[in-house]
Amino acid sequence: MKTLVTGGFGFIGSHLVERLLREGHHVTIIDNLTSGRVDNLKHLEGNQNIKAVFEDIRDLEAISTHFKGIDWVFHLAALADIVPSIQTPDKYFASNVDGTFSVLEAARRANIKKFLYTASSSCYGIPDNYPTKETDEIRTKYPYALTKRLGEELAMHWADVYKLPVISLRLFNVYGPRSRTSGTYGAVFGVFLAQKLAQKPYTVVGDGKQTRDFTYVTDVADAFVKAAKSEITGEIFNVGSGGTYSINRLVELLEGPVEYIPKRPGEPDCTFADTSKIKSMLGWSARVPFEEGVKLMIENIDYWREAPLWTPETIKEATSDWFKYLSK
Repeated sequence: MKTLVTGGFGFIGSHLVERLLREGHHVTIIDNLTSGRVDNLKHLEGNQNIKAVFEDIRDLEAISTHFKGIDWVFHLAALADIVPSIQTPDKYFASNVDGTFSVLEAARRANIKKFLYTASSSCYGIPDNYPTKETDEIRTKYPYALTKRLGEELAMHWADVYKLPVISLRLFNVYGPRSRTSGTYGAVFGVFLAQKLAQKPYTVVGDGKQTRDFTYVTDVADAFVKAAKSEITGEIFNVGSGGTYSINRLVELLEGPVEYIPKRPGEPDCTFADTSKIKSMLGWSARVPFEEGVKLMIENIDYWREAPLWTPETIKEATSDWFKYLSK
């Protein structure tokens, strides 16, 4: 197949590109490198089945030409993280909503065969039910979650009105090599691995008993490919590991001292996907056990040598807007 991956130089995108190339597909990447890194795919330099296009997805005319002849579109390009979305909601709306509109329109005009939207489990907010089903209430708590949900609504609307063959995957707590190392306070693995390298305590939020549905990135790439190959359209699927694991368990596996910092408002005590729908309809389930995934992260720890080193003091400063706007 001829495939196109927006955000292909990013964390999840780079693993998906690898997977598609292994299966013999041609891959066009569209990325403006806001959060992606060319180094993520440097080992594929010279591969004749990959083409890189450095454009902003919001520029419909600039990207449209690259959709001609494409079979599958994987839309992963987006701005992530909670705090920056609170501080600059305009940038998040432009990227995650306007950008998604442009990608959908380019795909529609090119009459592509399958469109895969990358949704976020953050749309559930603090759910009433665990594991959480796709039919549970949407409760977005901050602009990142809202803009990803609005992008999903656009994608499903294009499926309904224009018959664009869309599947949306709601990803739960994806982790693995190449997860972001930007200066933004965000994903727990990036924070902890930089602290491990520096031999500093892990900054555990609250009492550490909160659990997360940590899902390994190659399992996520597998879900995207299975969804693309299916005949199903117009559906939303949770993508989770099949379990939920405490932060205390994570630091136990990473080994080292712990320092506890204040619990944050608007964060769920648990994320846990009900994956029965994707198992029954697509035959997908996660394969990488949590303990094995953490081991693989430690083996690739050098990737985080240039990541920012977070301390309780710098975290407090970086998350001040989180407490300001999300506290009841």
